[in-house]
Amino acid sequence: MAKVPSKSLSESDLSRLIEMAWEDRTPFEAIEATFGYSEPQVIQLMRRELKRGSFDLWRERVSGRVTKHIALRSKLVQRAYCPTQYKNK
Repeated sequence: MAKVPSKSLSESDLSRLIEMAWEDRTPFEAIEATFGYSEPQVIQLMRRELKRGSFDLWRERVSGRVTKHIALRSKLVQRAYCPTQYKNK
């Protein structure tokens, strides 16, 4: 199993990483570019941070989902997220 990086995330960064992992159209590659966590590391982090039932629902939801993996996406999609996705501060 991939080891979660030893660097600690702030509470807000951890919350954002989990939010990105739940989002259907945010690929794991975008999470890795933003936080440095590979897909196996995100899975391990989600297993640790979520309740068992929530983790199971999340894994079922993202397993095989084309939009969570850039390599499986249509070549017509050139972005990692929807332009309206991020909240204004």
